[in-house]
Amino acid sequence: MNNRQHSERLLGEAPSFLEVLDHVSQVAPLDKPILIVGERGTGKELIAARLHYLSGRWDQEYVKMNCAAISESLLETELFGHEAGAFTGATKMHQGRFERADKGSLFLDELATTSALVQEKLLRIIEYGEYERVGGSKTLNVDVRLIAATNEDLPSLANAGRFREDLLDRLAFDVITLPPLRARAEDIILLAEQFAVTMASDLGMEFFPGFSDMAIETLLAHQWPGNIRELKNVVERSVYRAADDGTPVDVITLDPFDSIFRPTGSRDKTNAASPKSAEPNGHSFPLDFKQTVQDYEIDLIQKALSASQFNQKKTAETLGVTYHQLRGYMKKYELFENH
Repeated sequence: MNNRQHSERLLGEAPSFLEVLDHVSQVAPLDKPILIVGERGTGKELIAARLHYLSGRWDQEYVKMNCAAISESLLETELFGHEAGAFTGATKMHQGRFERADKGSLFLDELATTSALVQEKLLRIIEYGEYERVGGSKTLNVDVRLIAATNEDLPSLANAGRFREDLLDRLAFDVITLPPLRARAEDIILLAEQFAVTMASDLGMEFFPGFSDMAIETLLAHQWPGNIRELKNVVERSVYRAADDGTPVDVITLDPFDSIFRPTGSRDKTNAASPKSAEPNGHSFPLDFKQTVQDYEIDLIQKALSASQFNQKKTAETLGVTYHQLRGYMKKYELFENH
């Protein structure tokens, strides 16, 4: 993927985000290790790619690996390779990620999950450009620009003896810290509209009709603990659930698990089969399941509204849903006319 494609995916106008892009542009040309720090879903992988494609190594290999996605026993051989016969099943020599990234860049995500042995070998590569394959004795040389990322506080881990301080010193030639989405309020709707337009196109819609005022209010009020990744999922879900009738998306589904029927805790099989609060319901079968459930939800909402003197925020608390989720239900069942 070229630099232009990566740049198009890095959207934002917030000062904190623009400062990050300036920082990346400044440090990218240097052949020094860089550490990217940020919460989950903030775009660390995109920033790493930008560092590579803005560097003098842009036309060489760009190799990526998530250290947390590979077991500790395999991580060493994946990074540094192994010789034939190094262990049972190793029938031929295997090139590791460093060898494949020679003359280019290697991005290691979730670096904090690596073992002390891997950290020691990483330190040697950074300092001397040397390593051995697992099961081998021949010293190999490699020229790789290392870009690492983590959502952990590495200085605290180092102080606690859980991460090598000397490795941290070498990795932290410069540190790029990404702001969470909640600190980029100016970018929430910009990103949401981009995700929505793409989703609408994937669904075959002629155009994306936009978000309603209530939907925008919901998007701006949420704290986005999952950051940009969470925003993308929420927007795509909300666009596909909305009716394709040319009207703006009104209901933002923040929590796909939200339901009055959601299990609230584990129960043993006996209690699950015979709930203590079970009462005769008077239903006769066959019945219209969808209509029955809808009538039940409307009845619950109306009773909660009445008990809360039609205060919608208090009603939402009574029902255990958010204010915006309650308004979504009320719109769905056309309950705003009377309240």
